[in-house]
Amino acid sequence: MRTLDVGVTIDEGRWTTYQKLLILGTALTIILDGVDNQLLPNAVPFIAPEWGVQNSAFRNALATGPFGMMIGGLMGGILGDRYGRRSALLGSVIAFAVLTLAIAFVNSVFMLGLLRFIAGIGLGGAMPNAAALASEYVPRHRRPFAVTLTIVCIPLGGFVASTMAGIIGPAYGWRALFIVGGLVPVVLAFVLWTLLPESPRFLASRRDRWPELTHVLRRMGHDVPADVSYVEGTTAGAPRKKATIGDLFAPMFRRDTIGLFASFFFCLMVNYVAIQLVPSMLRDNGKFTPGAAAGGLQWVNVGGVIGAIGGALVIQRVGSRATMLGMSAAAVVCSMIMAGMRLDPTDTFALMAMFLVTGGLLNAVQTTMYALAAHVYPTEIRSTGVGTAVAFGRIGNALAVYVGGYALDRGGSPGYFTCWAILMAVVFLSLAVVKRHVPRTAGVPMGAPAGAH
Repeated sequence: MRTLDVGVTIDEGRWTTYQKLLILGTALTIILDGVDNQLLPNAVPFIAPEWGVQNSAFRNALATGPFGMMIGGLMGGILGDRYGRRSALLGSVIAFAVLTLAIAFVNSVFMLGLLRFIAGIGLGGAMPNAAALASEYVPRHRRPFAVTLTIVCIPLGGFVASTMAGIIGPAYGWRALFIVGGLVPVVLAFVLWTLLPESPRFLASRRDRWPELTHVLRRMGHDVPADVSYVEGTTAGAPRKKATIGDLFAPMFRRDTIGLFASFFFCLMVNYVAIQLVPSMLRDNGKFTPGAAAGGLQWVNVGGVIGAIGGALVIQRVGSRATMLGMSAAAVVCSMIMAGMRLDPTDTFALMAMFLVTGGLLNAVQTTMYALAAHVYPTEIRSTGVGTAVAFGRIGNALAVYVGGYALDRGGSPGYFTCWAILMAVVFLSLAVVKRHVPRTAGVPMGAPAGAH
């Protein structure tokens, strides 16, 4: 009987069309995650006048979603390691879709916040499993790009949400946004349930699922005999144990875990200071119309898509340390430039251009952070590692609306953008702590070892 190390086989294998389609399927779930995640911030300028309340009345409702995402990220990562990344991912999609649909029928801020909290559990559970799944479908030299290309779909989904708000909101009302945002993910989840396979590395640890693994590897272009015996290199010869959070603080991971936790905390905070408050800030401080206010967040997300893809490509050339630290420093400078700009709804070119550039840098650092976390942890604790880091980051995510709101109340738009700069400076310091950064892969021979940069 032939023994096959599934990790080595995939890491040193080809980058096939089938694998690209798997990444596309995974990415589609995260596009819809991004859509549902950003529907409420875009809908607030429409809901507030209808309900006769100020935009600030929705801060608690906006904060409940990230609290749910914190719980979902932690639960989703652990469930992914124990029961499979695919099952955890698609289960999360169905959960957030159904709860998003239910939001279309609420009539109070309290119920809006409650449903947003429960939907957040599903939203948070999707991302760590998508990152782990994408990283385990592809060869090592394509991993940072595949993971980032998957997670970049968060701002892409945000762009879709802002576009929907600008088109559907004025024509059909805010409730239609949540109806569409709920129905589409449900349909996609049931389609992907039949098309998307489980992680090959996860299947290798389950002997009863080896026939399924053989089928997947053959679809990837590998010549696998029927009587093959599988091992996964990082766990071969050792009994498999359940992943725990304590594993992340073992001596070999402790420094990287602390750096990652702080990076996710402050980077998610600054991104959600933007996501949750840009439309309301433009509406209240710049007197923009609701549709035009959604346009500001739209440009933040467009920049995020461009920046994240560009960041992933640069990481392959120079590694993640130089790339992520450079983008963080540039975000600090751009945020300070924005702090000195005047909000004028009749002359928006310069402001929207800076939203594009600065939003691109903020999102690029955040999305590439998932690839960094997936690189730091080995297969047996990867979902737990990514999920726990994201869950800790969700605390910053949940506090973002209050931190950003405080800066806005005390300093107006200059104080608001200065807040961006301060938070990104802390992200820079946190990323510098991480030792096991993604190495340069472009130009490295397939079999060559890759040291940390």
